[in-house]
Amino acid sequence: MSIRFPLATSSWDQKELDALQKVIDSDRYSMGAEVANFEQQFAEHFGSKFAIMVNSGSSANLLMTAALFFTKNPALHLERGDEIIVPAVSWSTTYFPLNQYGLHLKFVDIDLETLNYDLAALEEAVTDKTRAIMVVNLLGNPNDFDALNRIIDGRDIVVIEDNCESMGATFNGKQTGTFGAMGSYSCFFSHHISTMEGGMVVTDDEELYHVMLALRAHGWTRNLPKFNHVTGEKSDDPFEESFRFVLPGYNLRPLEMSGALGIEQLAKLPDLIKGRRANGALVQQRLANHPKFMIQREIGEASWFGFSLVIRPDTGLNRADLVKDLVEAGFECRPIVAGNFAKNEVMKYFDYSIHGDLKNADYIDANGLFVGNHHYPIAEAVDALTRI
Repeated sequence: MSIRFPLATSSWDQKELDALQKVIDSDRYSMGAEVANFEQQFAEHFGSKFAIMVNSGSSANLLMTAALFFTKNPALHLERGDEIIVPAVSWSTTYFPLNQYGLHLKFVDIDLETLNYDLAALEEAVTDKTRAIMVVNLLGNPNDFDALNRIIDGRDIVVIEDNCESMGATFNGKQTGTFGAMGSYSCFFSHHISTMEGGMVVTDDEELYHVMLALRAHGWTRNLPKFNHVTGEKSDDPFEESFRFVLPGYNLRPLEMSGALGIEQLAKLPDLIKGRRANGALVQQRLANHPKFMIQREIGEASWFGFSLVIRPDTGLNRADLVKDLVEAGFECRPIVAGNFAKNEVMKYFDYSIHGDLKNADYIDANGLFVGNHHYPIAEAVDALTRI
């Protein structure tokens, strides 16, 4: 069947092509002024003091995790074996960096309506052993950060956000990705803006920012300011600082092309989000009482990455049949992120535990899927969904 309603489409036009050509004409392809300019604009747009660009949203999560192991701030510093709470539904690279740094992952169920944390389960899961919480804003939907802050109030718990699917979402007027010590974003093709491949981390903490600057590029000092929180003071001799390695870092650097694309895409972001929210309002209006499936309940102001469809328990409908109906109607569809991630074979390599049961995650793992949203009107697709 032909795909009439794809999961993702391009938001590029001539401006992005011109941005690519500008980089080609400059003959500077590795990370440079375009990336730095995009980082500054990104931080300003989202209300953060610092933004650091990397080669993917997955790398952004890796960089956040690593920074918590090399910060000198005892309130933020993590050690191997520390417990971090994670939602049972997210993408693989939400979890992999946490495992790779030796954290103990405690999986907590999600809410069947919002697809974010089941707040009652989260409150039960938090104990004196809990050292951090990974907050994932799923499919463009913010978490209830007021409730989350009440749960952790007075506790020594670090919050980080995987906001890769929720760029532009807000809760009480504040941008998601900016509620924790750090937040990650993705600029992959199918996300709210596209820099081909790319990711961002934002933070208000200057020390974490300096740590990430070093970790992003080989663990060396070259990209650190003269006075910094990692080494104190750098030598004025650039040769001496060229290959000085101080942290066990990576090469997560983005390309200049990605930075140049990001500048153009960020300028479009308000309108891109406006279009997605208009589609979200239409979906809520037309599909709220669909007889076969439930849609995601919005928290705050979502940026509507896509539209989840969860089969209602009393329909007797099989997901394979729903997928067949959707494909025949021209829809491209996928499972809801990675479903219940704790069911994957890769878990044999993890140090983890499960709080209570994961009944909601199990349910959407077997009975949920999502279809695409876009920055342009999709009334035809919504009409088709009403007829499924």
